[in-house]
Amino acid sequence: MLLFLLAFPAAASAETFIAQVIVVLDGDTVMVLHDKKKTTVRLAGIDAPEKLQAYGAASRDALSALVLRKEVRVTAKAVDDYGRVVGLLQVGKLNVNEEQLRRGLAWEFSHYHSDKALIALQAEAQQARRGLWAGANPVPPWEFRKTHAPTREQAALGTACGKKHYCSQMVSCDEAKFYFTQCRVKTLDKNNDGVPCENLCRPKAGG
Repeated sequence: MLLFLLAFPAAASAETFIAQVIVVLDGDTVMVLHDKKKTTVRLAGIDAPEKLQAYGAASRDALSALVLRKEVRVTAKAVDDYGRVVGLLQVGKLNVNEEQLRRGLAWEFSHYHSDKALIALQAEAQQARRGLWAGANPVPPWEFRKTHAPTREQAALGTACGKKHYCSQMVSCDEAKFYFTQCRVKTLDKNNDGVPCENLCRPKAGG
């Protein structure tokens, strides 16, 4: 919350602001203009196919059709380690995050896969074989990023890897996976099972 207050002093009290989408980077990330400042917004709870994946372009194009050059309401949930606002995007009454899932153009990616509404929307798209679910075995983008470069995080960082070496320095599972797979920080996987920072990347039993 402190990061949000620093990043958006004018709109921080409501954690919500109105902006215009000026660029759609991919199926889950846009750049908006707010108070004459450009801000990157990452749609919370979903992960869209990468540009080089099947349906990557379709996901981006669908998001463009929904929001590009339109006024949107951003409800911020956090600011990630790359300086992006992570939040909900609305056009009128339409929840854009949910719409990308409903169309089968993104994966549900809530915290520990705990958002039942998003899980239900993904299941609906899978059953209807919409979008990426028309394929037999679609590869989740977080798996695709392990073996393909550049990553979305690298593009955001510019110089990619920072100086973090321990799980206590990580703010999310995505960040831990980025440092482990792309920066090859082996100290994040102490038991050598291929899963970095298990407190972040592996749900607790019964959770």
